[in-house]
Amino acid sequence: MTDKVVFFFELHQPVRLKRLHLYSPPNLPRSIDEVFDDEANKSILDRVVNKAYLPATRILYESLSEVKGFKVTMSISGILLEQLLERHRELVDLIKDMVSKEMIDLAAQTYYHSIAWLVDRGEFREQVYEQAKLVQELFGVRPVVAENTEFIYNNDVGCELSAMGFKVVMTEGVERVLGWRSPNYVYRNPLCGVKVLTRNYMLSDDIGFRFSNRSWVGFPLTADKYARWVRDSPGDLVVVALDYETFGEHHWPETGIHEFLRWLPRELNRAGVRMISAADAAAMEPKGDLDVPPWDTISWADERDLSAWAGNDMQREALGQLRRSYFFAKALGGRVLRLWRLLSTSDHFYYMATKTGPSGEVHSYFSHLGTPQQAYMTYSIAIYLLNREIRSLVEEDRCRLLSIRLPEELCYHAPGRSACTLREALELLASNPELLESIDRWSKDVFSVRVEDLIGLVSECWARGAPHALGGSPGRQG
Repeated sequence: MTDKVVFFFELHQPVRLKRLHLYSPPNLPRSIDEVFDDEANKSILDRVVNKAYLPATRILYESLSEVKGFKVTMSISGILLEQLLERHRELVDLIKDMVSKEMIDLAAQTYYHSIAWLVDRGEFREQVYEQAKLVQELFGVRPVVAENTEFIYNNDVGCELSAMGFKVVMTEGVERVLGWRSPNYVYRNPLCGVKVLTRNYMLSDDIGFRFSNRSWVGFPLTADKYARWVRDSPGDLVVVALDYETFGEHHWPETGIHEFLRWLPRELNRAGVRMISAADAAAMEPKGDLDVPPWDTISWADERDLSAWAGNDMQREALGQLRRSYFFAKALGGRVLRLWRLLSTSDHFYYMATKTGPSGEVHSYFSHLGTPQQAYMTYSIAIYLLNREIRSLVEEDRCRLLSIRLPEELCYHAPGRSACTLREALELLASNPELLESIDRWSKDVFSVRVEDLIGLVSECWARGAPHALGGSPGRQG
C-alpha cells in the first residue's frame, strides 16, 4: 500500500504549420514567416483553454483549497506560455495564484517542447534554461524538477539535467528497464545520482486513455474507486502523469471527467493518500539505480522508445534536415534561430509517424495535417524555406561562415586528421596540399563554398576586421 501520489500534468500546444501540401507550387509560401498556421493555432488554443485548461484549473483550485497541503505538479512549455500570455492571461494569473498558495509546483522542460536532445546537447540545455527562466519570471519560483520532452530519457539526459541543478527528473516506468521492480519508488541515476521518478503508466492510462471507454472493465471510473486503486498499489508513491488536455479535451466534460477531477483530492484524502509534488519526492530515499543506457532511450509514447519521432525514414530524414540546419541557425542567431527552434518542436515529427493500431490512432488524432506523408511534405517545405533564409543571410555577410563549428559527424575526416570549421580545413590543407580535392568537395557539400573562394573570404574578413575571422592571420592559411 502507498500513502503518496504525484499528479504530474503536461501542458503544451505547438505552433502548427499550415497544410502546405495543399498549395500548388506557384502559390506556396515564399517566406518562412508564412508557413505557420496562426488561425489554427488560435482556434485550437481557445478551444483547449476553454474546454480543458481553465475549467480543470478552477476545479483544482476549489478542491485543493478544501484539502489543505495537497498539491500537483505542472510542466508548461515555453511556447504555450507565450500563447497564453497573448490570448489567455487569466489562466496564467490563476496558475500564478495557485503557485503562491503552494497548490501547484512547476517543473522545467524544453522551451519549445522539442527534440533538441536528438540534435545538440548545448541546444537542449539552452532550451531548458530558457523555459525555467520564463517560469521564474512569471511565477516567482525556480523549478527543481525537470523532464525532457515526452519523458525522453536515458542516463545522459538525467546527468545533463542534474548538472544544470535539477534535483528530480521525470520519466516513464518501462518494464524492460525496471525488470521485476515496481515504478512506485524513487530511483537514482547510476552515473550521477540524480533522483528519478517513474510514471505508473497503467494507473495514468486508466484516466488518460480509458476513462470514457464504456467497454473497459473498469468503467465507470469514479474518484473513490481510483483512490482505492492508488492506495492499494504497492510501493512508496505512485506517479500519475497526464496531458492536461485529458480533462475536457481528450475526454469531454459530458463524460464526467471534470467531476472526477473535482472529487479526486477529497477521495484520496479519505483513503489516506496524500497528493505531493514531484519536488517533495527529492527528500525520499531511492530504492536503487535506474540504468537507462543511451542505446535504449525511453519515452512515454507508443512503444516507449524514440519511434514516435524517429521511427521511419521520413522522420529520420526530417530530423537530419533539422540537424544540418541547426549549426548555421545557431551561428546566425536571432530570428533565424527562433524559427529553427519552432521547427524543432516534437509535434512536427509526431505527425509523420506511420504507426498502426492504437498508437496510430493516437497519432492521427493529434495531427491536423492529414497523412504522415503530407506532414512530411509540409515540414520539408518549411525547412527548405528556413534554409533559403539562412543562405540569404549568409550571402549578406559570408564572414559568418567562419564562425560555424560542425558536430563530429559532419566534420571533414581524413586518416588521423579532421576539421570541423572552415578555418581548420584551410589549416589542414596548408600542411596537406594533397587533400585539396576532398576538402573542396566537403566545403562545397556542407557550406556551399569552394576552397579557392574560401581563401579569399578569409583574407577579406581579416582585412575588414570581422570578428568571425579573428582566429588567426590569413597568412597561416598558406
